[in-house]
Amino acid sequence: MKFTASDIMTSPAISVHPDDTLKKVIQLFARHNISGAPVVNENNELVGIITERDIIDFSGKSHVVSLLDTSGWISPHTATEDIASLKEGFELIASVRVKSQMSKKVYTVQPGTTGQEVARIMKKRKIDRVPVVDEKGHLLGIITRSNLVNKLAEI
Repeated sequence: MKFTASDIMTSPAISVHPDDTLKKVIQLFARHNISGAPVVNENNELVGIITERDIIDFSGKSHVVSLLDTSGWISPHTATEDIASLKEGFELIASVRVKSQMSKKVYTVQPGTTGQEVARIMKKRKIDRVPVVDEKGHLLGIITRSNLVNKLAEI
């Protein structure tokens, strides 16, 4: 059985705007149980993609999460000045914009792209999601690894 991107994409895709804050994105990811989202401008044109990995990388570089132990709790032995630093880190996440942390190079497919080609792109590029766009770059949907696996389970 052959299938195309339009057969397996999630549409509409949950997307964010370049001027949204990382805090808003984190809340959106948690609310919808997703790990990434396309970034679109006011005209619904794809301009980037933001993922949990982008946020974690930023958090690590900014020392936002450096005081948390593996359980996710702040150690009771953490110095007061370090706790203040952690608070500043969370405030930073509330002010940093998506456009500064998103990936601008995005691999996309069009609705008629075959499922086999979608899988090949995801494997070759080592990516977990591929936005589906029209010929003008407007976001139509998104294909995740789960979309592919679910479709394969039907075959």
